[in-house]
Amino acid sequence: MSGPARLSLGPVLYFWEADRLRDFYFRIAEETDVEIVYLGEVVCGKRLPFLSEALGAAAERLRAAGKEVVLSSLALPGERRDLAALRELAATADGPVEANDFGAVRLLRGRPHVLGPYLNVYNEGTLAVLARNGAVRCCPPPELPATAFARLVAGSRLEFELQIFGRQPLALSARCYHARSRGRRKDNCQYACGEDADGMPVETLDGRAFVAVNGIQTLSAGYVELSAAVEEARAMGVGIFRLMPQALDMVAVIGLYRALLEARIAPVELRARLAELAPGTAFADGYWHGCAGMARLAG
Repeated sequence: MSGPARLSLGPVLYFWEADRLRDFYFRIAEETDVEIVYLGEVVCGKRLPFLSEALGAAAERLRAAGKEVVLSSLALPGERRDLAALRELAATADGPVEANDFGAVRLLRGRPHVLGPYLNVYNEGTLAVLARNGAVRCCPPPELPATAFARLVAGSRLEFELQIFGRQPLALSARCYHARSRGRRKDNCQYACGEDADGMPVETLDGRAFVAVNGIQTLSAGYVELSAAVEEARAMGVGIFRLMPQALDMVAVIGLYRALLEARIAPVELRARLAELAPGTAFADGYWHGCAGMARLAG
């Protein structure tokens, strides 16, 4: 891959209060050198009315700071209001859009857009069709192993993006387990997801970490951490490395991965520093190595 590697910040998946969300992105704009920032509500359309103003202010501040802003679409639009919001995003977006649902892909046909990790893009044929449709960048699903990832990159001229930090999106459901855990129905959830700023931990019966729940979304229990795979991914042709926002000091996290890309820090030191920023959090890289996602092989 020619040119320097770039860092991207994925969309906030959690239901943070509008003030917190705005302040978070203002810090990203003013205190980090991440090149690409994804903005938008990906998980639940019910949250969007509370966040639209904050996201608009964040987009303005990020662009003023020289960041590329990509607007992310819902991954599971299931209500009329969701479909209306999706059509409005496709029709009015003043910048690139990340499609996280094939309905969004259809609406963006003929326009440059990004393929998000919620799309089932697992082979070169699918990717070729989507590239003809207008896709210019792809962040493949998190469960794709390095061998399959390499085949996708080798067979396409698209830009490729790899998530190297943060919880991995595993599944979406029409039902809301987060609401059910509080004894509520989805239609009267009272925004239970807002009570867990970094997702709700779910354990097995014997007390082991299993997954995290975020509204209708299931996430990995631990954070993926692929610093040891960056050099391998760069050799494949990957040029963009995605960090997912978590409820910790993301300015410091971005600084660590920037130092890694510039060879000012080694993966082993980065992992030690991350453990200080997120004490008690498990790190995983299993999917990249073709085994159970929660496994940790490097280091």
